[in-house]
Amino acid sequence: MIVYASRTGNVRYIASKLTAERIEISDELLLNKPYLLITYTDGLGDIPAKVTHFLKHNAKCCKGVVVSGNSNFGHTVFGGAGEKIAATYHIPLVRKLDLRGHKADYEAIQRFYEMRVMG
Repeated sequence: MIVYASRTGNVRYIASKLTAERIEISDELLLNKPYLLITYTDGLGDIPAKVTHFLKHNAKCCKGVVVSGNSNFGHTVFGGAGEKIAATYHIPLVRKLDLRGHKADYEAIQRFYEMRVMG
């Protein structure tokens, strides 16, 4: 399963390129099966509040994180949410994508998903 948070539509687009069941994060979403998290970066490298809330109740099933960001803000904060999530929850940072990313990104994410989430 792919679980995602999208603000501008970039992450929703990325999720649509993957062949997996997808669900957008909502306040009441609780999961008990493995998933890959895809999120955007908020502010200057911050985890979006709704993602923090979601992970508080669902981190145990997360197998990896993919993050979208904007490299125009500088490489010190680019994709910072993904780095922080990976470090906090001890999960792999699968990929950092600049905005919507590219075909090679989707292929790499799909391979990770098939190997580590679907297992």
